[in-house]
Amino acid sequence: MNSAPISLAYRRYALGVLLAVNLLNYIDRQVLFAVFPLIKIELGLSDTALGFLGSAFMLSYMLIAPLFGWLGDHWSRTKLAAGGLVVWSLATVLAGFAPGYRSLLAARAAVGVGEASFGTVSPGLVADFFPKERRGRVLSWFYVAIPVGSALGYLLGGVLGQRYGWHAAFLLVGLPGLLLAVPVALLRTPPRGGDDESVPDPKVKDSGGYAALFRNRSFVCNTLAMAAMTFAIGGLAQWIPSFLYRVHSLDVARGNTMFGATTVMAGILGTLVGGWLGDRWQKRSGKGYLLVSGWGFVIGTPFAVWAILAPGLTGCMSAIFIAEFFLFLNTGPLNTVIINVTGSAVRAMAFAVNIFFIHALGDAISPSIIGWLSDQWGLRNALLITPLAMLLAGLLCFACGRFVVQDMVRVDG
Repeated sequence: MNSAPISLAYRRYALGVLLAVNLLNYIDRQVLFAVFPLIKIELGLSDTALGFLGSAFMLSYMLIAPLFGWLGDHWSRTKLAAGGLVVWSLATVLAGFAPGYRSLLAARAAVGVGEASFGTVSPGLVADFFPKERRGRVLSWFYVAIPVGSALGYLLGGVLGQRYGWHAAFLLVGLPGLLLAVPVALLRTPPRGGDDESVPDPKVKDSGGYAALFRNRSFVCNTLAMAAMTFAIGGLAQWIPSFLYRVHSLDVARGNTMFGATTVMAGILGTLVGGWLGDRWQKRSGKGYLLVSGWGFVIGTPFAVWAILAPGLTGCMSAIFIAEFFLFLNTGPLNTVIINVTGSAVRAMAFAVNIFFIHALGDAISPSIIGWLSDQWGLRNALLITPLAMLLAGLLCFACGRFVVQDMVRVDG
């Protein structure tokens, strides 16, 4: 690693490159859900089988994450990120050639492997480029990729799928990722922990790795909150396009365009406001990030219920916008909590554990559960389990606030 100081301009360049990769990350994830109705018709699938396409990605994503977490704390983070980008981009392209259900399932599982490599190392890498007091806002910019990439996935998947078929949608969104692999691999990297932690703390190094994370009350509680949130968001993200198609009679292109546009507007606004509010509240209280996230979940819950039950399209889309705004408030703050309560020597492992549990308890199971419930009771009734998960996420954020100040002091000290 080059030991010369890293300029502010280069730090912003690195953030831009990693943001672009994260954008492709979420495009490749969500394009599948945009073409669900087309895959269901062509392959003759039940909702349970359809839901498992999303779960297969999450299962491989979470199962391989602990390995990449260990590698991320012992090897080059930029090379791991670049390698993951190549793997998931090629897998997305291969999904476009899938002749049937099993081959499509295998391709989506391979996408999860590639994204696990990037997902475990990138948040800590981004945070290390900037001072601690700006982490909330910086990570909010990085995670703007979630609503923007998701929206583009819905938009591109809907339009390309409607015009050229679902195979073409996978082919066209998978190719751009290969172009960014070289710039990511060549990025200079800051010291682990950033400039604030240029001298590693020996107590952190000897803290027991993965085992120590399970003794960290704030980390465990924060992870459970994110798992409940991921259960809700994963289920809604996968099934809302089909919900609009079935309940509100929108074709694939129009439904995904409307949902994508709503997601990108609410997501950008919510993510950036959440990062700004989190940094401000954190200056006043050590649990400021958790308060922003907790109230976002609680306030968003009734709007999520109304989005599902609203009889008309206008009411449904308005409620989706408000619910998504409050959901996305948590993105920067909760990821910043992980960084603030874990030492730099185990940070990639912390994100690996977080990834494993938020997906194992969240969107690895919620799409299939909702699909099964939909086969029994209909999609509208099945989706009503997601607001309950949102409310649980809010309560867990408030509970985490009881421990977070002590755990931050322990890490800093």
